[in-house]
Amino acid sequence: MPARYVRPYSKGPKNDFRDAEAIAEAVLRPTMKFVAIKTVEQLDLQGLHRIRERLVCQRTSVINQLRAFLLERGIAVRQGLRALRSEMPIVLARTDKLSPRMIHMIEDLCTDWRHMDGRIGAVSNEIEILSEQDDGAKRLMTVPGIGPIISTATVAAIGSGDVFSKGRDFGAWLGLVPRQMSTGGRTVLGPISKRGNRYLRMLFVQAARAVLLRPQSWEKHGLKSWIEAAARRLNRFKLAIALANKIARIAWGVLHGGRNFEVRPTRPAPQAA
Repeated sequence: MPARYVRPYSKGPKNDFRDAEAIAEAVLRPTMKFVAIKTVEQLDLQGLHRIRERLVCQRTSVINQLRAFLLERGIAVRQGLRALRSEMPIVLARTDKLSPRMIHMIEDLCTDWRHMDGRIGAVSNEIEILSEQDDGAKRLMTVPGIGPIISTATVAAIGSGDVFSKGRDFGAWLGLVPRQMSTGGRTVLGPISKRGNRYLRMLFVQAARAVLLRPQSWEKHGLKSWIEAAARRLNRFKLAIALANKIARIAWGVLHGGRNFEVRPTRPAPQAA
């Protein structure tokens, strides 16, 4: 059980006896939600994703520090990793603005950057190999926008998805639904709740943005009519979140149902006599 669901049943100062009493009381509640126990394979996958996430954050910190040093010397570089990487030889040649000591520091940062790239690539390759060996991950990769990283992260987080009764619960657990505030029979919907697995929510939002960048694939994946209808009433940020929620619900159905993602042909509308 989540610890925050047990806390309301704890009485008095914390000790082992009161904790056990609170757990025994909470487990008897008919509406209590339980956490699925992860297998060894899921824990291994989860560990790989945590290592990769840490390496990506460290690489971002190195790049931000490098850009900050350059801006302090009046050198601005276009946004993006590729632009910065391609312009580094030109930047290091700016001896008119960079002192020898600063050039040495920037070269050390570039060395750290290359090391992080190698480590991230090695962990990503290992994750891709594991994605080909897991049946659930292979089924998830048939869903639009989902690749080895998202499929293995989903399997590591929820397994076969049995802990959720429907895809809507999975989307709510990811925090991709509006936050509700109800009082006096009046319901106010706010921004997304951002509850649950932050890393997995970020991956599904990235998957939605990748799908939105490829309009030519909407028809093939059966998403064209839905995306076009949603785009007429939502801005691009809300559209990405809504599509991420839809992809997450599809992913749960694929994982829980044990079958690949398939686009069913739409039935033609009946003609009037």
